[in-house]
Order: sequence, then C-alpha cells, then structure tokens
Amino acid sequence: MASKPGILTEWPWTPLGNLKYLVLAPWAIHATYSFLTKDGKERDVSHFLIFPFLLLRMLHNQLWISLSRHQTAKGNNRIVDKGIEFEQVDRERNWDDQIIFNGIIFYVGYFTLPGGKNMPFWRADGLVITMLLHMGPVEFLYYWLHRALHHHYLYSRYHSHHHSSIVTEPITSVIHPFAEHIGYFLLFAIPLLTLNFTRTGSIVAFLGYISYIDFMNNMGHCNFELVPKWLFSIFPFLKYIMYTPSFHSLHHTQFRTNYSLFMPFYDYIYGTTDNSTDVLYEKSLTRPEESPDVVHLTHLTTPDSIYHIRLGFASLASKPYISKWYLRVILWPLTSAYMMLFWICSRTFVLERNQFNKLKSQTWVIPKYMIQYLLEWKNELVNNLIEEAILDAEERGVKVLSLGLLNQGEDLNVYGELYIRRNPKLKMKVVDGSSLAVAVLLNSIPKGTTQVLFRGKLSKVGYFTVLALCQKRIQVTCSVEEEYEKINMMLKTKLGGKLALSKNYAHKIWLIGDGLSKEEQKKAPKGTLFIPFSHFPPKKIRKDCYYQTTPAMMSPKSSENIDSCENWLPRRVMSAWRVAGILHALEGWNVHECGHTMFDVEKIWEASLQHGFRPLMMPS
Repeated sequence: MASKPGILTEWPWTPLGNLKYLVLAPWAIHATYSFLTKDGKERDVSHFLIFPFLLLRMLHNQLWISLSRHQTAKGNNRIVDKGIEFEQVDRERNWDDQIIFNGIIFYVGYFTLPGGKNMPFWRADGLVITMLLHMGPVEFLYYWLHRALHHHYLYSRYHSHHHSSIVTEPITSVIHPFAEHIGYFLLFAIPLLTLNFTRTGSIVAFLGYISYIDFMNNMGHCNFELVPKWLFSIFPFLKYIMYTPSFHSLHHTQFRTNYSLFMPFYDYIYGTTDNSTDVLYEKSLTRPEESPDVVHLTHLTTPDSIYHIRLGFASLASKPYISKWYLRVILWPLTSAYMMLFWICSRTFVLERNQFNKLKSQTWVIPKYMIQYLLEWKNELVNNLIEEAILDAEERGVKVLSLGLLNQGEDLNVYGELYIRRNPKLKMKVVDGSSLAVAVLLNSIPKGTTQVLFRGKLSKVGYFTVLALCQKRIQVTCSVEEEYEKINMMLKTKLGGKLALSKNYAHKIWLIGDGLSKEEQKKAPKGTLFIPFSHFPPKKIRKDCYYQTTPAMMSPKSSENIDSCENWLPRRVMSAWRVAGILHALEGWNVHECGHTMFDVEKIWEASLQHGFRPLMMPS
C-alpha cells in the first residue's frame, strides 16, 4: 500500500476475498448461454469470447511468472541481484484484480457502445489506427502521467505502492491502487474507443491490443534480459520504439529516469533516459548462469504440488502446502497434463536460489512424484536421475549436495551411499542430513520427559533418535512388536535396557513416522504431543492434541530471497535435511554424510545455532 493512501486505493471487491471472481459470473453465464442457445446468425462471437479471453490473460501472466522465477533462479541474464521476500509476494497477491476490472468494462462496453456488438474478426485499417494511436497519444500522455505520478503528492498517495517492489516480477507491472488503474485504462481506451466510434474495430484488433499491453508489461518487469542484441543491430530504430526489461528495471532502481510506457523515444526526447541504460543491457545479456555453493535436491510430492512450488502459483507457494479441493476439481485436466509431462520428462530443473551471507544455495527438483518413488520398478530410473543431478552439480563446482524427501532411503540408495560407491572420485560432498534431523528431534522433546512412545516406519533417523534417547536414560516404548524387534536387533547392546514393548498408549510424547494410522492417533490421551521423525507429516485428526512439524529449523535473518514455503513448513522454515547441507558448506566439513553412519549430532546442532538457525517454538 502507498505510504499515504489516497482515495480509491482499494479495489471495490476487496471485501469479497476469493469470492471476487463471482463479480463476473452473471455476465459470463449470460454470454455463454446466449452463444449456446441462439442460432448461427444471432450468435455474437465477440460477446462470447470476452470471458475466455480473460482466462487466457490470466494464463499468459502465470506463464510469465513461472518463466521469470525459473530464469532468475538460474541466474543467467538476471538484471537485479537482490531477491524478493514474502512481503512483496503478499502485496502482489491480487494481480488479477485488473483483469476482473477490465472484464467488467468490456461487458459494459459491449452493451452500451454503438459498435460493441457483432464485430468482424479482422480489419486491417483498424489495426493501423490502433498502432498509430498507441505510438502517438497513448505513449505521450502516459509519459507525462507517469512523471506526474512521481510528484511527491501523487507518489506518496498512489504510485509508491508500485515502487515498493525494487526487484520486479512480471505481475509487479499491474500492482497499482484502483485509482491508478482507472487512469491507465482511460489511456488504453483511446485506441479502443476510436475503433468503436469509427466502426473500424475487429476482434483481432481489440484482443491483440490488450494482449500486446500484457506482453510488454510482463516482459518489462521480468528481471532478466531476453531481447537479443542482434535485433537492435539489424533494426537500430527499435531502440526507440521497444523497451527492454533492463531499461525499465532502471526506473525501479533509480526512480527518476526511464518513464516511458513501452516506447522509449519520449525519454530520449525529454532527456530522462538513464545514462547506464546501454551498459546495464549489455551486462545483463552476458551474465552467465550462476554456480551455487550448495544444492538441495528434492522432488514433487502430490499431483497438485506443482501449483504450490515456487514456479507455480506465487500466492499458494508463499503458504504452507495444504491440498486444495478446487485445484483437484477445476484444474484436473491441467494437472493430468503435467503428470504426463513429468512422467515422460527426465530433466531436473532449478526451483529457487537463496543467499546465506556469501554462500549461494539453490534448490533443484527431480521431476517425479512421490508415488513414483514408492514403485520398486521405478528405482533404477529415479536413481539415474539423482546421479545425473549429482554429476551435474559436481561439474558446476558445487561444494555440497543435500538429499531431500525420498531422494534418500535405505531401499532406494542406502541413504545416498550408492552414489558414493559409483563415483568414488567425487569431490563434492553428499549429505543426507540425518544428523541434524536427529538433533532437532532430541531438542523438540520437552525437558523433564522420562518416557516416549515410538511408532512408525523405521529409518536411519528413527534408529539413531531411539539410541540417543535411551542413552539419555529416557524410556522408549514401542507399540508394534515388529518395530521393537528391529530396533532391538540393530541396537540391543547400546540401549541400556531403556527400550520396551507395550500396548499402553498413555504416553504424552509420541515419536511418529510413516504408517501411523488414524485409529492409533485416536488412542492417544488428550494433550499428546506428536513429533514426526519422517520426511512427511501425519494427517492431523486430533484437535485436542499438538502436532510438531517434521524436523526443521527457522532460517537466520541474514538469509535472503526466501519468498516461498518448503512444502508444508511455515514461512522461512527449512527442513533439517536442507539445513544440514548448508551447514556442511558453511563449516567446510570435508566429509560425506550418507549411508548407515551418523555425523556428530552435537557438533552439527551447535553449528546450526552459531550460524543463526533457530529451533521452532513448541506448539502450545
């Protein structure tokens, strides 16, 4: 919001929240019904196409968001190095308000303007008029309106809201107060109204002009340079009629230069072109892909998790993952298409980049879902993808690679040891992060605890957590005989008689892993604290009990460019497995942490605290 919000700052439908889309429902339903029920001569395609065009605009913007986030995470051609934070994501959450606003105007114009109905599909004269009016009045008036918006009175009440984003994303282009959007639409309406009153309009001219505005807006705010230098070499005049992302980026970093809309010639005419425009353009074009110090290798989880990752819907990615019914019901065709694509595709992609003081970190994603990891006949394929990612990271000079979620497992790769055996000359260190996961679990158990109940599928973290608890003289009770026997067989001589088998569920502290059933949860007494030791959280069915997150820590304040949540974890919280890789790099530990061996639990816990990572607050 602007520093001193003026009148008409809020959108009229803001109180409706996510129900704001219902504002368009009557018009969209009426247009669709008319098109389906009327005969061929009475059908008006221009009326029917308004709503699909609005949806297409949303898809167009979303594609730009995903492309920009992926490109800036990789680093090549990035313009501004500084990252974005949750505050910016929240501020830009309602980028689709302007599409709803335009939709209302389009429907009103259709019913009220004389040339709004039954437009032809194509008219060449209308396209020429549109181009000339945009290059002339629209660009000229926008330039001076924009300069006026930078006057302290209007800037503090309106335009400062847009300039709160120093580092831009494509959707930053439309983040303005409602009053500003009214002004912009009046400018863009000049060509559209002229076409209407001169009866030279066409569907192609109307939809094409709005699409041009969307494209240029998104491109100018994407924070990576994509306009090739050869284009300006062949057509030198383009420099004056087409801006570049780096050109407009300078407006957001310098504030008093590069005011033009899409065509910079008015900046050249009035002397407001930034002196570093050409230098920044060439510097951004030649910027290479970034080589991180640390890589965290993860994978997709559920089919709709694609919308919750950073390259998906920004508003969903900025919140802990919770499966949404409308994503499953409404977007199932798109979700199915993604599943087919990732079922075939075998290319690991960069999801995000982070900075920890001088340490550069990236998260890479194996394009496979959790279900594929659980299929034994897919093990070879998954292992090959992980090994390819490891070798790629080695080639790029990465120091440490941590294995997240199911990329590590006893049955799959012996907690990463498989890749060390296959590549004995590997300089990069592979980390499964189990030591920090155990440390987090031990420090999550309330002080004074004398006994805990252990239940869940056994893993490296589970075994060593039980061992550490028994060595601390805390009684560990297993409720399942098979789990008791496995632990006893593995650690019998080290448990000190502190492991027991019992069907008594009266314990108030439960260490739980995969496989905990709803029926078992119901047996827990009121006020029980469930502490997961697995990668995935249990389904919470008890409202009278407390659930700790999966092993994780709060990131230090010095960490930068954290604008999305890691799966189901809260904001700025990282899984212990991911943090472990960062700590190994920060400390320069020249050892692998994988296989059945365990790194020093106390040592890594102390290191995490020294570097600013903090344990999460206990649920209350």
